[in-house]
Amino acid sequence: MSGIDGVDGITAFDSLRRAMAENAEEPEGPARNARAEQLLAEAEKLNIPLAVIEALGHQLKVYNYSSEKDKMFVPFARLLRMWDERPEDFDVYETHSLHWVFKWMSSGMLDQPHIPLASVEKWLGEMEHRYRLAGHSERAVRGAEFSVAAHVGDVPRAERAYGAWLAADRDSMADCHACELHGQGWWQAERGRDAEALRLWAPVLEGGFTCAHEPHTVLASSLAPLLRLGRVDEARAHHLRGFRLVRTMESMRGAYADHVEFCALTGNEARGLELLAQRPAYFTDDGHPRSKLEFMTVVALLMDRLTELGLGDRQVSGPADRAWTARELAAHAREEALGLAARFDERNGTAHISERARARMDQRPLVERLPLGVRTAARPTAVSPPVSVVADVPQDAEPDLPALIAEARRLSDTLQPNAIEAWAAVSRAARGVELAALDRAEITDHRAMDLGPEGIDLFEEAAELYAEAGDPGEALAARARGAYVRALTGEVAQARTVIAGLYDQVLALYAEDGTGVRQTAAVLMSRARILMRRVHEAAAALPEDSVPEDSMPEEYVPQAAAADAETAAREVLALVDGQAGDDVRLASRAAEAQAMLAELAALTGDVEGAAELFARASAAFVGAGLPWFAVEYEARLAGLAHHLGDTAEAERALRAALEHGGPHLEAPGRAQLHLQLAEVLGGRGLSEEAAEHALEAAHWADEAGESRTLGAWARQQLGGFLLRQERFAEAAEVLESALPDLNAETHGDGAVVQTQWWLGDCLSELGEHHAAAERRLQAAEIARHWPEQHDHATLAHLAAESLGHAGLPADADQAYARAGTLWRSLGNVHGLVRALRARAWLALRVEEAQAQDRNDAAAALMASAVEECAAALDAVDDDEARQRLTAELGHTHRQFGDLLARSAAEDAEDEAIQASLEEALSRMTRAVAVFASLGDDALHSRTGAELAAGWLEADLSRPERAAARARAVLAAYDRADEGDEAALERRAEAQQMLQVVREQADAEQDEA
Repeated sequence: MSGIDGVDGITAFDSLRRAMAENAEEPEGPARNARAEQLLAEAEKLNIPLAVIEALGHQLKVYNYSSEKDKMFVPFARLLRMWDERPEDFDVYETHSLHWVFKWMSSGMLDQPHIPLASVEKWLGEMEHRYRLAGHSERAVRGAEFSVAAHVGDVPRAERAYGAWLAADRDSMADCHACELHGQGWWQAERGRDAEALRLWAPVLEGGFTCAHEPHTVLASSLAPLLRLGRVDEARAHHLRGFRLVRTMESMRGAYADHVEFCALTGNEARGLELLAQRPAYFTDDGHPRSKLEFMTVVALLMDRLTELGLGDRQVSGPADRAWTARELAAHAREEALGLAARFDERNGTAHISERARARMDQRPLVERLPLGVRTAARPTAVSPPVSVVADVPQDAEPDLPALIAEARRLSDTLQPNAIEAWAAVSRAARGVELAALDRAEITDHRAMDLGPEGIDLFEEAAELYAEAGDPGEALAARARGAYVRALTGEVAQARTVIAGLYDQVLALYAEDGTGVRQTAAVLMSRARILMRRVHEAAAALPEDSVPEDSMPEEYVPQAAAADAETAAREVLALVDGQAGDDVRLASRAAEAQAMLAELAALTGDVEGAAELFARASAAFVGAGLPWFAVEYEARLAGLAHHLGDTAEAERALRAALEHGGPHLEAPGRAQLHLQLAEVLGGRGLSEEAAEHALEAAHWADEAGESRTLGAWARQQLGGFLLRQERFAEAAEVLESALPDLNAETHGDGAVVQTQWWLGDCLSELGEHHAAAERRLQAAEIARHWPEQHDHATLAHLAAESLGHAGLPADADQAYARAGTLWRSLGNVHGLVRALRARAWLALRVEEAQAQDRNDAAAALMASAVEECAAALDAVDDDEARQRLTAELGHTHRQFGDLLARSAAEDAEDEAIQASLEEALSRMTRAVAVFASLGDDALHSRTGAELAAGWLEADLSRPERAAARARAVLAAYDRADEGDEAALERRAEAQQMLQVVREQADAEQDEA
C-alpha cells in the first residue's frame, strides 16, 4: 500500500511514516507543528504502539525546531511513560531517540522560567540515572550540568562540569561535534577568551563539522568576538554567510538576534531595521522565553542606538498591534527584556541573567561603520549643525575677527578645500561690524564662488569693492570669475565677449605695473577656461555615436575653438613660468594649464600625448601641495592608460587619485575611483583586493544616494569577485541584493544576465538547485533575444543541470533538449554531445524509477551522442579540433559503457544482465582504444577506462582478462612522478583489482 489511503486519514504504518517524512521537510513553524499533531491522532487509530511512539518522536522534533518549544514536555512525558511500562514496544532507533531527547528536555526546562530550578536539577539526576542504566557515557550528562551552571552564573560549578564534559568519552548520546564545539566556544567567549573561542569554532566555520543548526549558530556567535578582536573582515563575511542560513528558520531567533546585534555594533543600523521588519513574529512568540529575551535585548540595543543618533522619532517595525517610534520601541523592548530576565533570576536565585541583559543592551559600537556590500538604505542620521572652522573658540566667547580673517585669507591663498567655509565664518562673525573694503570684497567674492550660477551678480559687487580697496587687478579677476560662471550656465558666447575686454584691460594694466602676476594669471586662466567650455560645447553638439569614448579625431573638434583654447592655456604657462616660487596660486595656474593642454590632446586623438600632459599636471599639483586637485587628472590618466592597454599605469593612477583625494573626496567620486580600481585589479586576477575596492565602491555609492545606479554596479562586481574566491554564500547575498536595482535601461541587459548567471553558480554550489535553475532560466530568457546565441545555449545547459539536481528530470530533459538544439545551430558539437549524454543519464533515472523500458531511451540518446561525435570527426580538418573531438568521443564511449553497466538490473534474467555487461564492456574497450590514439595527453582517461573495463571483466567472471587490464594500468604508470595524485589513485585501484580477481579465482577453484 502506498501513499495516504482513502480520504479519511492514514490506514497503514508505511503511509504514516511517509507522511511524517514529508512533514519533516516542510518549513519550521506552527503549520508543521499542527500537522505533526494530526499525524499523532492518525497514529493512535492504527493500534500499533510503535506507530504512536514514532509519531510522538516526530512531534517532539518539530516542536524543538520551532518557536513552540514549550510544547515538547507533554509528548516526552508520554513517551517516557510508555518506555517505563513497555520498553519492548520501542525498536532500536526509537530507544536511541528517547534517550537522545533527554538532552532537549534539560535545556528546554532551562529555557522556561516557570519550571523551578529544583525540577531542572531533579531532571538532571534522572537523566544521569537512566543514561547509566542504558550504559551510556557521562559526557552528555556533564554537558547538561554545564549548561545549568552556566545559565545561573555558577562559574566554579560550570568550570568543573566543563572539564568533566570534555574528559568523558564520546558515545552515541554525545552531541555532534559541531554542536559540542559551539557550546565550548560559547563558554570561552563568555569568559572573555575570544581568541580561544574562535580557535574552537574553526572546524565548524571551515565546514569540517555540520548539522541541522551548524554552522548557523557558530557563525552568529562568532560575530561579536570577531569585532572585539578587530577582525572586521571575517565578521562581515560571517554575517553574510550566517544570516543567509538563519533568516528562514523560525527556531533560530537567538542566532537572528546575534545578527541584529552585529548591525547595531557596526554602524549598520539601517540593515538592523530591515532584519527586524523581516521577522515581526519574533516580537511576540512566547513559546521560547530565553530566545525572546535575547531578541528583545538586542532590539533595545538597536533602538537606543537610533535614539542616540537623534532618530528617536523615526517609525520602526515592532509588535504588530500598533505603530512604533524608535524611542518607544526602545523602552518597550528594555522593559520586556528586563521583565523576562527577572523571571529567570527569580527562578534561579541569582541576578546573573539580568546583569547579562543590561550589559548587552548597554554595549557601545565596536566599529564606526563596517560596509557590508549588500543593499541597504544610507545610514540613518539626524541633521547636525554645521561644523565651525574655528573649533577651539568657546561658544560663549566673542570671536576674534582679525584672527578669523587671517585664517580665511591663509586658507584661500593656499587653495585649501575649506577656504569658502572659513570666509562664511568671517561673514557671520562680522555682522554689525564695519569692515575694510578689501575684507568685504573677499567675503563677497567667496560667497559668490559658493553660490555658483546664483552668485554671478555678487562677482560684480566684489569687483567694485576690490576697486574701492585700490586693487584694480583683483577687480578684473573677480569679473573674469563671474564670466566663467556665466559660461558654465551655457552662456558661452556672452562670456567670451566679456572676457575679451577683461583680457585686454588686465594685460594693459600689467604692462603698466598696475597689477601683479597673480591677478593677471587669474584673468588669463578664466579666459582659458571659457575657451575650453567653447570646445566642449562644440564637442557636445556632435552626434553621440560619432564620439569615441576616450578621444575623438581632430576633424570632430572645430579647429578654431581648439586652437584658441590651446593658445590661451599656453599664455597662462608663459606668464607664470619661473615666477611661481612659493605662490601656490600661481603654481596651480601652471598645473591647470597643463591639464587643459592634456584635455585638448585627448579631444584631438593624441592619447599618448594627453596621458603625458595629465601626468605633468598631476605632478605639478602634488608638487604645489595641492594633491586633491590632482584627483581628476589621475582619474583621466587612468582612463587613457586603460585605452592604451597599460593596466599597470591605470592601476597606479587610480591608487594615486584615491591617495591624493584623501578625506576631501566626495562620496560619488570616491565610489567611482574604487569601482574603476576594482575592475582593473579584477582584470589582473587579483580578486581579493578587487573585492575590497568593490565593497568600498558600494559603500560610498550608498552614501552618495546612488545605490540604484553606481551602487548596483559595485555590488554586481563585488559578487563576481567573491564568487571567484569561492565565497559562495557571501557572493549570493551581494548578488541578490544587487539584482532589484539592475535594469537593462541603466546598466544594460548584459549586466542583468551576468548577475543572474553568477547567482545561479553560487546557488548551485550552495545546493539550492531549484533557485539556481530559476536564475539560470531567467538569464537564458533574456539571452534568447541576443544575436549571438552562445550565452543562451550555455545558460540553457546550466539550467538543465540545476533542474536535474533539483529532482525535476522532465524539466531538465526539456532544458537539455533546448540547449542541444542551440548547440547544433551554433555548430558546437561538444555542447550538443554533452547535452545528449546528460539526457541519457536522465532517461536512465526515469526508467529506473518506473522499473520499465529499461535502457532503451537512455541507450538511444547515448548512441546519438556517439554518432554526432563520429560525424564531426569525419568532417573536421583541423588537428587541434580533431584532438578535442577524439577525446570527446572517448568520453562518450566511456559514459555509454557506464550507462549500460548501470542499466544491468539486479532483478533481470541472467541472460539480460550478461548481455548488458557485454555491451558495456564493448563500449569501454572502444573508449580505451580512442584514448590510446591520443597518446600521453589522454593517459589518465585511458587508464580510467581500462580499469572500468577490468571491473566489467571481473563481473563477467573473467579474472585473467581483468588482471591483464590491471597490469596494463600499472605498467602505464611505471615511471610516474610520486607527486602525481591521479597516477597514485590509478595504481591503488589496479592493485585492488588484482587482489579481488585473485580472490575470485581462488573461490572458483575451491568451488570446482
